[in-house]
Amino acid sequence: MSAEISYSLSPVQRSEQVEDVEISACNRTFRLMGRFGHRLTDSAVKALEEGKDLLPVLVGAGSRQYLEAVLKAHPGPMAVVDKEEQIMKMTGTDQVLAKFRDRVLLIHSGSSTDALTVLTRWQMQNQGRPFLSLSLPSYLRLDRSYYKELDTALKTGAKYDFWARSRYSKFKADNPRILLITTDYFLMGEIIAACQRLDVPHRLLDLQDKEMGREDFVRDFLQAVLEFRPDFVFTINHMGLDREGVLVDLLEKMELPLASWFVDNPHLILYRYQNLASPLCTIFTWDSDNLPSLSARGFNRVHYLPLATDAQRFVPGRLLSGFPGQARDISFVGNSMVHKVRARLDRVLKADQGKRLGAGFQEVAGAFIQSRHNLVSSLLEEKFPALWRDFQDLPDMESRLDYEALVTWESTRIYRKKCVERILPFHPLIAGDDGWKETFIGSDKWAYVPELNYYADLPGFYAHARINFNTTSAQMKGAVNQRVFDVPACGSFLITDHRRQLEDLLEPGREVVCYHELDEIGDLVRYYLKNPDQRNEVAARARKRVLDEHTYDHRLRALCAQMKKIYG
Repeated sequence: MSAEISYSLSPVQRSEQVEDVEISACNRTFRLMGRFGHRLTDSAVKALEEGKDLLPVLVGAGSRQYLEAVLKAHPGPMAVVDKEEQIMKMTGTDQVLAKFRDRVLLIHSGSSTDALTVLTRWQMQNQGRPFLSLSLPSYLRLDRSYYKELDTALKTGAKYDFWARSRYSKFKADNPRILLITTDYFLMGEIIAACQRLDVPHRLLDLQDKEMGREDFVRDFLQAVLEFRPDFVFTINHMGLDREGVLVDLLEKMELPLASWFVDNPHLILYRYQNLASPLCTIFTWDSDNLPSLSARGFNRVHYLPLATDAQRFVPGRLLSGFPGQARDISFVGNSMVHKVRARLDRVLKADQGKRLGAGFQEVAGAFIQSRHNLVSSLLEEKFPALWRDFQDLPDMESRLDYEALVTWESTRIYRKKCVERILPFHPLIAGDDGWKETFIGSDKWAYVPELNYYADLPGFYAHARINFNTTSAQMKGAVNQRVFDVPACGSFLITDHRRQLEDLLEPGREVVCYHELDEIGDLVRYYLKNPDQRNEVAARARKRVLDEHTYDHRLRALCAQMKKIYG
């Protein structure tokens, strides 16, 4: 940021039009164009004619005559960097530029760094064509720290030619270098810890509240790429990517691969994005059922990468403060979905079509539980043609997402309630939101504790029950959730609902106990409460398998190996 320069102006007129401006600044007096202004104009026009494939940047708009000659000589696009609004107003160049907004980028920023960032983004939008700097000497004299820095950077090009400098050789070392993009999504902490344990070079770019596409994020991102020189960029659930595909375009210009690991339904997330089916974008999904549908959407590089556990955090022997060890026969932790469903229904009902959709959402949710479909929209198209038409008529993408989430969450609420009801005879401890009190109102067969923190509380909570009970979200027809790995890592015993992909991860009967139908739950609980030795043997085998194959270290190794195989 340059300091503000104080100056005074006097118009130089040979007719009614101001042809030049006399500037008094820092005990000096000089003219904007000077007596050789015509030579400056001719030189600029000649440079434009010779550099037709370049991107002209005027460092200073100059006089009206100069600017008009330059605009006539070049069809655009063109950029003008000029923070001297007083001069522009006196010369009338502000009025000229107002007529050419469609092909001239005007930058008023008082920070040369910010101005260069804007120019970089503009250059990327124009196929990375080299800059042609047209600088007037009077501007360099007026504020050297600002205009000279711009002129030097534009002429040398290397300092701010981010995409060219980023086309370096990648994946040459055994361990790749990873630029992590995060918006505080909880699994990023596990990835960072795994990088540290595996000696994988990494840098974290925390977006916090920054909106992708803003100049500060573009600057920070490009600076991180140039300084750190990553082999690829990593994100979770596309967090940090803008919906318009600007970041993906940027990665393509720099030939920098992106790995995005989806640990939630990718289709509900990808609805929001455009221009993402890039050969440099590789998607990993925790649910192998998503592979065909993602490929059908144009993603050519899609790979299965299940969830895992942090074996340094989820360990045996941790106790949760205030809970006596092994105090319960059975416990369950999870959200009731009551409040989530209610809040999402309110949003759906705001649209006219949403009122009809909202009236029938519970019937659709019930059907979704038994359906083979992973997406509510696919179920509507097949089984509910009238609602399908209403769904298509919703005013925007966000409204459709609201309805899909409503039905998915209601399906989970119904299914979860039915499952947990089967363990009520065993007086479970249920940890979660207070929607459970509404779910089982009037029942005294269970105890309640408020929601627990995943990192601080759950590793200790799992040790306080002889049996940890688990149910999976209704949208996960074949995949398993986090608890299948976290509970065994703690050395604790788990009963969970059967999912197709579970058998590739743990051996049913030996390393994990599953129920296929609700009627099996009670018998399984009774049996394993009566047989502690078998319970302990299953838990021990499960822990060994998880530590051998299902930690975040394993997942990171697999992801890095796949990225190196594709792009190395």
